[in-house]
Amino acid sequence: MMRTTTLLPALLLTLAAHTALAQSTPSQAPPKLEKIEEMADDPITVTAKPAQERQITEKRDNSGQVVEATVKSGPSTYKVKPNHPAGTALPGDAMGSANRGPQWTVMEFDIGKKKKKTTEEDGSTDTAAPPAVK
Repeated sequence: MMRTTTLLPALLLTLAAHTALAQSTPSQAPPKLEKIEEMADDPITVTAKPAQERQITEKRDNSGQVVEATVKSGPSTYKVKPNHPAGTALPGDAMGSANRGPQWTVMEFDIGKKKKKTTEEDGSTDTAAPPAVK
């Protein structure tokens, strides 16, 4: 019984080494490659977008520290404010957060502006006369 227990691992080790050696030897012939036809297309033209206008406006308090920065980049506008934690909390504490995200301007209303066109400026007239007041 002792002889079979020592012979079995040696046989498995020899078999594993033989399969590993058989898999690791590469073929001497190079792989067959297909030739790709060259196409004479027009060359690619890359045009750079015009530099978008970026405007940054900063608001400062009396001590000269930046309180708010408004950034207008193309059609989007957002405001960035520094993170001042409340009380004695430090950035990274449970009571103080580490980051403060930007505030995007979604929609603005111009209430004080006059209407662009009225019916009198348009030149359209009603065919029916308004009722007379007596």
